[in-house]
Amino acid sequence: MRKLVWPLLVLATPVCAEPGLPERAAVVAALDAHPAVLAAQARSEAARAEAEALGRGPHEALLTTGYNHRTVRDEGRYSEFEAQITRPIRLPGKAGLDRRIGAQGVTYAANMAEDARHQVALNLASAWWAWLGAAGEARVDAQAVENYAAVLASVARRAALRDAAALEVDQARAALSGAQAAAEGAAGRAAIARARLVAQFPGFALPAQAPEVPLPEIPAGGLMALHDRILGRSHELRAAEALAAQAEAQAERARRDKVADPSVGLRVFSEKGGMERGAGVLFSMPLGGGYRSALADKAGAQASAAQADLAAVRLTIDETADADMAEAQAARAAWDKAREAVAAQVAALAKLRRGQALGEIGLAEVLLGERQAHEAFREEVVARAEALRALTRLRIDSHTLWIDDEEDAKP
Repeated sequence: MRKLVWPLLVLATPVCAEPGLPERAAVVAALDAHPAVLAAQARSEAARAEAEALGRGPHEALLTTGYNHRTVRDEGRYSEFEAQITRPIRLPGKAGLDRRIGAQGVTYAANMAEDARHQVALNLASAWWAWLGAAGEARVDAQAVENYAAVLASVARRAALRDAAALEVDQARAALSGAQAAAEGAAGRAAIARARLVAQFPGFALPAQAPEVPLPEIPAGGLMALHDRILGRSHELRAAEALAAQAEAQAERARRDKVADPSVGLRVFSEKGGMERGAGVLFSMPLGGGYRSALADKAGAQASAAQADLAAVRLTIDETADADMAEAQAARAAWDKAREAVAAQVAALAKLRRGQALGEIGLAEVLLGERQAHEAFREEVVARAEALRALTRLRIDSHTLWIDDEEDAKP
């Protein structure tokens, strides 16, 4: 397994904007084209249209006309008509509340659109690191096949010279077959991970080969700075705040609607063929009852529920920030230990090989050392990919990667 040391522990930097990550422009294009993002943007447009409608108000003028042909005994026949136009009028204060409801709806929808983009970015990052991690395991397993093949060739030469038993050849061949089976499985998992990434993001251009999994690096400023950004930059929290403010405005609007909006209008008429003509002013107003009071109570309860939901979202964001940082710290620590295990296993394997060359150690012990070193390298690449996935999640949740707020965008 000595060949694995340098390719895995001293990595060349992939040709990417950031080590191991795809180009930002390609990611942005993939996010823009995702159906979940497009749907959220369409809902944002709908919220803007609804806000405009609320600002204008639901009341419209109503024109009513009528024509009659009347016959009066001993007098004759008369043509008569009437026309009236009426329009409800919002009472003072209601229009302002309607505008506030619409504005908060726009804020909510805009933040939900950003949060949808955020969630899609998390899905892309998770699928990306799943692919790179699986491809890294496949490389380790492929190298193991080469190493076991070299062991088998060496033992076969020694057996031909009657310096090794036929049993050792069988042991080496069995080890090679096991390594080949593991390599086939790893290659299949890498292909599946790539297929899933392509299926979820069909327009996302992938390189022919997965980049090497780079070394996890703590971002400049440390993890705590990213943790604090999550608390202050959450679109989910902003959306919940907007929804709570909208519910409060809707509750106040329902309370004011206990006094219904009046309608005023003008009426003109002509009767008896024009012998009687007139005009007048109309006024009508619904008299509120238990129905309007019940609606106001309902809106008040919904406002209370929205405030409780807002408190729950705050708790969730706090939990997300703490969990993201803890996960990144734990994953990085696990990778450090896995790297130490690789170094120890490589040193042990070197000693086993020297002992075999001196005739002091049998092939079985060497094959066991090869397998343990192989497993250590596989665990290290898995831990490395997991550490990078956790760091990437922390950066996305803090809006410092791929979904930067405009004021935070990097040059």
